[in-house]
Amino acid sequence: MDFIRVLDTVTRFLDERGFRYALVGAFALSSYGMNRTTQDLDFAVDSAARGDLVSFFESLGYETLYCSEGYSNHVHPLPALGRVDCVYVGEPTATRLFESAGPVPILGRTVRVPKPEHLAAMKVLAMKNDPSRTFQEMADLQFILGVPEVDVAEIRSHFERHGLLGRFDELRKIVDTAGP
Repeated sequence: MDFIRVLDTVTRFLDERGFRYALVGAFALSSYGMNRTTQDLDFAVDSAARGDLVSFFESLGYETLYCSEGYSNHVHPLPALGRVDCVYVGEPTATRLFESAGPVPILGRTVRVPKPEHLAAMKVLAMKNDPSRTFQEMADLQFILGVPEVDVAEIRSHFERHGLLGRFDELRKIVDTAGP
């Protein structure tokens, strides 16, 4: 996948229309020091952008694999254009997420990335909505809990709100055992 080409295309579209967005997924985690292989780009986008963005992807030849109020997944038949996944965020969460997202250098560009606590919230929700993702999300959450100055209480509240406090306790045992 030509990540730079796709990143530039999507961000230009969103910027031109004034939609709020942030890069999430593996590239966001890499901005905090976690490097892992990825085959796609992931965005958190203001929910008001959903219809326009889905139409835009389809106008570029992407197939929409799934689309709901909260998520959409798009894949292009050309490997260079690859896969793009979007999480649509409504109010009041959108304002908190986008206002606290910070600019970071990624792929030679400056892109906004959510704070680690908000990335954790997305991962907890992903585990709740699709338990088959638990193993990968727990590994990412373990990393996030080790990010310097992360608000552990805020992350705990995300687990609690979604009925997954036992998973948080599992992670804390691992993180506390591993030490600095």
